[in-house]
Amino acid sequence: MTAPLDTGLMWFRRDLRLRDNAALHHATTACRAVHCVFVFDDAILAPLPREDRRVAFIRESLAGLDAALRERSGQRAAGVIVLRGDPAKLVPRLARELGAQAVFANKDYEPDAIARDDAVRTALARERIEFHAYKDQVIREEREVLTGGGTPYSVFTPYRRTWLALLEKGPLPRHDADAATFAPRPAEHRKDVPSLEALDFAPFALEMQAGESGAASRLADFERRIEAYDESRDYPAVKGPSFLSVDLRFGTVSIRELVSLARARALRAGVEAGNGAATWLSELAWRDFYFQILANFPHVVNGAFKPRYDAIAWAEGAQADAHFDAWCAGRTGFALVDAGMRQLNATGYMHNRLRMVTASFLTKDLGIDWRRGERYFAEKLLDYDLAANNGGWQWAASTGCDAQPWFRIFNPESQLKKFDPRREFVDRWVPPGEPRIAPIVDHEEARRLTLTRFGAIRDKD
Repeated sequence: MTAPLDTGLMWFRRDLRLRDNAALHHATTACRAVHCVFVFDDAILAPLPREDRRVAFIRESLAGLDAALRERSGQRAAGVIVLRGDPAKLVPRLARELGAQAVFANKDYEPDAIARDDAVRTALARERIEFHAYKDQVIREEREVLTGGGTPYSVFTPYRRTWLALLEKGPLPRHDADAATFAPRPAEHRKDVPSLEALDFAPFALEMQAGESGAASRLADFERRIEAYDESRDYPAVKGPSFLSVDLRFGTVSIRELVSLARARALRAGVEAGNGAATWLSELAWRDFYFQILANFPHVVNGAFKPRYDAIAWAEGAQADAHFDAWCAGRTGFALVDAGMRQLNATGYMHNRLRMVTASFLTKDLGIDWRRGERYFAEKLLDYDLAANNGGWQWAASTGCDAQPWFRIFNPESQLKKFDPRREFVDRWVPPGEPRIAPIVDHEEARRLTLTRFGAIRDKD
């Protein structure tokens, strides 16, 4: 890339922040003037329900980003150009209108996003406009962490060991932007971020603060609790998690900032102060692990990581459909499962322990294909991320890499006694006065059926 360029276009996607943004940093370093754009992609919006927390979160985050661009630059005409339609057509057209010599974006590793970016790159090339994409949403991408034999890891523990060792080589880079390069928008693009109604969605009041400011508030809160993370994270009635997963999903916080914080706190705390920060750092490594699984083994999007498990005879038919509906509605008769599903349906969030419990119940108590549950979570979760959601479901179903053994089957009643012994969480979502629902399956009988189902696959090996 020749520098400096006269004009660049920063294309925001799942990186809705100014702070420590790799592509924005490179754009403002390489260009004298930088315009910013976000495209509401019709291909993504069309299948969504008309009340969607994710669209509301994106819209609120964009409004914050739009205001921050004006504040940082000191220009009333600065801000985000917000478009709606097909990015493969709109981004090259806008770049041409603005006279941009290059478009800058952060990499997205999902298959549909890769195809979209390839289409944009091709269209820009026809206009002789450069396209530059940067690593931003992960610490280590694709094939950066490999085994001694030069192959991608499929087991987490050795992956984490190598991932952590790479952190020892020096501090992670920080990518701040030069606000002096933020360009005023052309008159025809000086518009407010469209409302949800203008995007054909129903008004929606978020239960949480969106945007970079919301992420900063959640991070500050978690910093005060981080030492207890390893002890509190498994109890859904306790404020144990970081609650930053949605911010990582939409890029309202930097993964580099979180990893740097976790590592510094882990090193400073020592053994006597607890393992909270070190445990959280390990969870952030899991996130990178699942991203590299998606990148290096893309067949997991539609099938089992271990292909032989695609032959599992999952339950089908009217009874399976009725069981699936009961699971979705939180009416299985198993209190912890039902509470978790009701929390998801009502808030768009589910505690991680309950994600494991509900996924195990669907696949191993009800014998239903993990892909049905994965799709339901994809529809409901505010923090839905393909790599993590797919990895988590395949872990629970024992079809994935480094998954729990297929003969390990969570007992939902034992999980309740261990992780919500006073029923504080359960009673919040399944009130004691509610008519009792009879369990839709017998756990021990379901366990035997699961062992038979998976055993049939093992016997073919």
